[in-house]
Amino acid sequence: MILSRYLVLSVFGLLLAACGSAAWVHPTKPPDEYLTDYKACEEAIYKDPKLQQGNQLLFHQALDRCVAKKGWVLKDTQE
Repeated sequence: MILSRYLVLSVFGLLLAACGSAAWVHPTKPPDEYLTDYKACEEAIYKDPKLQQGNQLLFHQALDRCVAKKGWVLKDTQE
Protein backbone atom coordinates (compact mmCIF):
# COMPACT_ATOMS: atom_id res chain seq x y z
CA MET A 1 0.00 0.00 0.00
CA ILE A 2 2.70 2.49 1.00
CA LEU A 3 4.91 1.38 -1.90
CA SER A 4 2.13 2.00 -4.42
CA ARG A 5 1.53 5.46 -2.94
CA TYR A 6 5.22 6.32 -3.41
CA LEU A 7 5.09 4.98 -6.95
CA VAL A 8 2.06 7.12 -7.81
CA LEU A 9 3.68 10.21 -6.27
CA SER A 10 6.91 9.55 -8.14
CA VAL A 11 5.14 9.19 -11.47
CA PHE A 12 3.13 12.34 -10.79
CA GLY A 13 6.32 14.23 -9.92
CA LEU A 14 8.00 13.11 -13.14
CA LEU A 15 5.01 14.14 -15.22
CA LEU A 16 4.90 17.52 -13.52
CA ALA A 17 8.61 18.07 -14.08
CA ALA A 18 8.26 17.18 -17.76
CA CYS A 19 5.74 19.97 -18.25
CA GLY A 20 8.15 22.74 -17.31
CA SER A 21 11.19 23.85 -19.22
CA ALA A 22 13.66 26.67 -18.83
CA ALA A 23 16.47 28.24 -20.81
CA TRP A 24 19.38 30.52 -19.99
CA VAL A 25 18.98 33.97 -21.57
CA HIS A 26 21.25 37.00 -21.59
CA PRO A 27 20.10 40.60 -22.04
CA THR A 28 22.87 41.50 -24.53
CA LYS A 29 24.38 38.25 -25.85
CA PRO A 30 22.89 35.93 -28.47
CA PRO A 31 21.84 32.46 -27.28
CA ASP A 32 24.71 30.72 -29.08
CA GLU A 33 27.25 32.45 -26.79
CA TYR A 34 25.83 30.59 -23.79
CA LEU A 35 27.87 27.50 -24.64
CA THR A 36 31.09 29.55 -24.70
CA ASP A 37 30.39 30.99 -21.25
CA TYR A 38 29.25 27.58 -19.97
CA LYS A 39 32.47 25.90 -21.10
CA ALA A 40 34.59 28.67 -19.52
CA CYS A 41 32.75 28.21 -16.23
CA GLU A 42 33.08 24.45 -16.45
CA GLU A 43 36.85 24.68 -16.94
CA ALA A 44 37.20 27.08 -14.00
CA ILE A 45 35.15 24.82 -11.74
CA TYR A 46 37.18 21.74 -12.67
CA LYS A 47 40.27 23.58 -11.42
CA ASP A 48 38.70 24.30 -8.01
CA PRO A 49 40.03 21.68 -5.57
CA LYS A 50 36.97 22.02 -3.31
CA LEU A 51 34.72 20.86 -6.13
CA GLN A 52 36.86 17.92 -7.24
CA GLN A 53 35.49 15.61 -4.56
CA GLY A 54 32.78 14.16 -6.78
CA ASN A 55 29.72 15.91 -5.36
CA GLN A 56 27.67 16.62 -8.48
CA LEU A 57 25.19 18.86 -6.67
CA LEU A 58 27.95 21.23 -5.55
CA PHE A 59 29.44 21.17 -9.04
CA HIS A 60 26.13 22.10 -10.70
CA GLN A 61 25.40 24.81 -8.15
CA ALA A 62 28.82 26.35 -8.75
CA LEU A 63 28.28 26.11 -12.50
CA ASP A 64 24.91 27.88 -12.24
CA ARG A 65 26.45 30.63 -10.08
CA CYS A 66 29.30 31.15 -12.53
CA VAL A 67 26.98 31.39 -15.54
CA ALA A 68 24.74 33.81 -13.62
CA LYS A 69 27.77 35.99 -12.81
CA LYS A 70 28.35 36.29 -16.55
CA GLY A 71 24.87 37.81 -16.89
CA TRP A 72 22.82 34.76 -17.88
CA VAL A 73 19.40 34.32 -16.27
CA LEU A 74 17.40 31.08 -16.13
CA LYS A 75 13.94 31.86 -17.51
CA ASP A 76 10.83 29.72 -17.89
CA THR A 77 10.28 29.16 -21.62
CA GLN A 78 6.52 28.80 -21.23
CA GLU A 79 5.99 32.47 -20.32
